Amino acid sequence: MGLRSTSLIIALTALALASCSHRGEAPTYSSLKEDDDTFCRKGGQVAPGSPEYVACIRDRDAQRANEIARADRRQRDVGEYMLNNPVRP
Repeated sequence: MGLRSTSLIIALTALALASCSHRGEAPTYSSLKEDDDTFCRKGGQVAPGSPEYVACIRDRDAQRANEIARADRRQRDVGEYMLNNPVRP
């Protein structure tokens, strides 16, 4: 192995590790960054523990889980694309 191929392998490994370091976290563009409690109380109109409040919290959790799953899926797809379509200099 030459020096060029070794440095390419090191660079690709570093890129892969860096891209995986944030998996499972809410995406930075997420609209769900606001506090769930504040959002679901709707300015004091909904009491904590009421059926409407509980449904709101449950829906926000589901939305957040879906966003995380979508972001993880996109990251995995990019990794698979990079593995299946290498650019040869």
